[in-house]
Amino acid sequence: MSSCTLIPLARPTFDVSAAQKFFDSARDLLSDIGATVNGPTSLVMTPEDTASAEANLKSDEKLYILFNASFADASAAVSLLSKVSGDVLLWSVREFGEIGDRLLLNSMCGSNLAAHALRVNGKRITHLHGNPDEAHVRDALSSALSGKMPDVGQPQKINGQLADLENVKAALSKLNGLTIGAIGDAPAGFTPCTYDEEALKKSFGLSVINKSIPEIFADIAAVPLDQESAEYQDACQAQPSLKDVPEREARVNASTRVALDNWIRANDLSAIAMRCWPDFAVDLGACPCGAMGRTATSGTPAACERDVYGAVTMLLLEALGSGTNYLVDTVDLEEDENIIRIWHCGSAATTLAVDPDNATQFIHCNRKLGVAGNFPLKTGPVVLVRLDTDIDPANQSKLRLVMTSGESLSAPNRFQGNTATVRTSAPARQLINGLIHNGFPHHTVVAWRDIRAEVRRMAEYLAIPLTEW
Repeated sequence: MSSCTLIPLARPTFDVSAAQKFFDSARDLLSDIGATVNGPTSLVMTPEDTASAEANLKSDEKLYILFNASFADASAAVSLLSKVSGDVLLWSVREFGEIGDRLLLNSMCGSNLAAHALRVNGKRITHLHGNPDEAHVRDALSSALSGKMPDVGQPQKINGQLADLENVKAALSKLNGLTIGAIGDAPAGFTPCTYDEEALKKSFGLSVINKSIPEIFADIAAVPLDQESAEYQDACQAQPSLKDVPEREARVNASTRVALDNWIRANDLSAIAMRCWPDFAVDLGACPCGAMGRTATSGTPAACERDVYGAVTMLLLEALGSGTNYLVDTVDLEEDENIIRIWHCGSAATTLAVDPDNATQFIHCNRKLGVAGNFPLKTGPVVLVRLDTDIDPANQSKLRLVMTSGESLSAPNRFQGNTATVRTSAPARQLINGLIHNGFPHHTVVAWRDIRAEVRRMAEYLAIPLTEW
């Protein structure tokens, strides 16, 4: 009889009861197929859970299944699976819930994040997406248990038209000498949010300056009441829905916006990347998505989760002519409709809303604290791009790029926060497989102007490998 080790990851800020049900169903399915199922018997959600799972990990297993019962950072994945010799299958499940509800699981994004971290640590993976009651999931698991890892394939790569070299060089020259502000440390287990400042300096002439979380909190506390009140009134006037958010939380965002603006002006920053959780929610009792959205609306790209390469991607695309853009997770897949959904918690510039004059300001989907935007992103052709670290020692730039395209459709805001429903140019399921199998970051940047030719020429000119689907 074949055996496997099943490791179920989850996070308490998501729907733990649903995650548990999915885990129970996953174990039942594997047992029904005929596998001996090893591994934790409860959800792995804490460092203590990870330590216990590691202490009892079967070292000679041929198949390890990392089951994202919900989103989780990649710390457990790295601790448990980066050194195993057996095959690793990342299994994510589908989103559910009512239109407009919060993202209840964010499972696929968890697999995406784990894949990046495992790749950085030298481990390749296979990805499976679907619920335990789907026939193709059963078939894929049966195949993996027999020693043949499932593979849905990847899209055909594109080699498209190149933009004028001199125009691209002129755009890149404007980046030389610019500075990005990074606040706080990267969240634990978020390997895409680490960065190599030397690589950024070499390729783009960019510098990074840092500010700690205690320092930005001190800046926020020092904002005079009259400045806080003026920003709060301006924000309410711009988006009247803000008046329905608890005023104390909205005022924390107002002070945060003023503090960020002061730092940006004092240091002539061209973009920022800020650690937004858990510190703001836990220590200040508010979420800063609204302040970051106001910063982006005013013209300074703002990336959450201290994602410096995300901020750099935003800045690059703007230099190449994208206009205002947004950092997103890929969170949902409907392969029958060739649709993916891209989303983040609510820090989009209000100019990116379907209706910019009514870009609802609300509370954060998981933390239940203000302020976060809650509106659908605008429709039209879109391009998704991401700059990432490259572990290939032969690549002197130490960087790589990924790019794809599609059409943002007219659709309700599927998940609380900022969502776009995108019909992809590449086959959607193969696109997701390509992103995860190759360990690309969970964050990409979405832009509403077609700058693909410019990105291609930039990648060629700077000798940065580009994967385009």
